Amino acid sequence: MLEFNEYLRVLVGLIAIVGPFTTIPLFLSITENIKSQRKKIARITAFSVGCILSFSVIGGAGILQIFGISIDSFRVAGGLLLITIAFQMLEARTGRVKQTPEEEIEAIDSESVSVVPLALPLLAGPGAISTVILFSEQSPFIIHKIILVLLCMVISSMVWLCFDLAPKISDKFSQTAMNITMRVMGLILAAMAVEFIIGGIRNLLPGLMT
Repeated sequence: MLEFNEYLRVLVGLIAIVGPFTTIPLFLSITENIKSQRKKIARITAFSVGCILSFSVIGGAGILQIFGISIDSFRVAGGLLLITIAFQMLEARTGRVKQTPEEEIEAIDSESVSVVPLALPLLAGPGAISTVILFSEQSPFIIHKIILVLLCMVISSMVWLCFDLAPKISDKFSQTAMNITMRVMGLILAAMAVEFIIGGIRNLLPGLMT
């Protein structure tokens, strides 16, 4: 198991990359034509996010082994992906890693947006999946994975709460406030990404770090 502050760092990192608060404007935009279904969509989206992240915690490393990918190589690749997302968050925008303009247009006309694109790839996208897989491999104990799954459930609950109250939150907070929050989360995510990259390089090329 990790120390308490390490699990707190995992939680903060997931909040930063999933962005339940900062994606409220996108949620409202995507569901503009189906306002009466927003509460139902919020529940299904939150449940889907929890399932996707929990599955990544439990089975993510096994999938890497099937493809012959070492955890250190994945750590470097995941760090590079996270730092790309972090730079986009520092500019207060959602990048194409999470959702392309074509996907957004298609989502507006979709009858079922809860899983795609809201849960995947908008919230539990490549960056979030990479993050939970990397953290799941930091300890071999089963209790460690159980704690991570519980943290994923916390994130899922936050997604549901933010989306369920999205119209009220949008009225209370300006776009500027949401952008400031996104930039702060982006800075935290960038720091985590650097640690992933350095840790992966240190293990892959030990002679380079001496």
